[in-house]
Amino acid sequence: MSASEQAPGRFITLEGGEGAGKSTQARLLAEALRARGLEVVLTREPGGTPGAEAIRALLLDGEHNWGPRAEALLFAAARADHVEKLIRPALARGAWVISDRFLDSSRAYQAGGFSIQRWGWGIDDAEIRSLHTIGSVGLLPDMTLLVVVSPEIAGKRLIARDAGVADRIGGRSASYHARVADAFIGMSSAEPDRFRVVNGNAHVRNVHAAIMDAITPLLGDTA
Repeated sequence: MSASEQAPGRFITLEGGEGAGKSTQARLLAEALRARGLEVVLTREPGGTPGAEAIRALLLDGEHNWGPRAEALLFAAARADHVEKLIRPALARGAWVISDRFLDSSRAYQAGGFSIQRWGWGIDDAEIRSLHTIGSVGLLPDMTLLVVVSPEIAGKRLIARDAGVADRIGGRSASYHARVADAFIGMSSAEPDRFRVVNGNAHVRNVHAAIMDAITPLLGDTA
């Protein structure tokens, strides 16, 4: 296939709250696409490049008490490096990029979680989007898979995964994470063309099957 005939790369993100099972589903999706002969880049946020991984350590280290604006700026800086050095080059060569979290996590955690309307301080969704436009030229996924789980199941998974030790953001209050969950649902309702909501309460194999059904329109001739 010539360069002019090269199939376009696709960009899929997985979003959701703590304990949703996104990382497991991102890995399973990458394996399934590779089995179809596609080049797949599996990555995560914050992180994905050396610079972004360094910022990740700063963000999730419990010793640093970042305010909502500083936190949003750090996430935006990590994302800018991630997009410039990994995501865009991969898409340009026709690879499929699967990211465990992206812009919508910043919108949910930094804007929705801190809730200016409730607390009178923080950062709003428009400001998060503005940072994304400046740092990452407004890149959006072809599809965002929102994995939704009940608080009870999420809690059990987190205990099993973290042995009761959460990072600085994961360890925030239940009310904070409830606002995050509400923000994700609000985004999926407002942008139905991009979002696909997946029931994460089901068995891991059933969740994977639902995700494969959801991405079928993106597969085209590779299906």
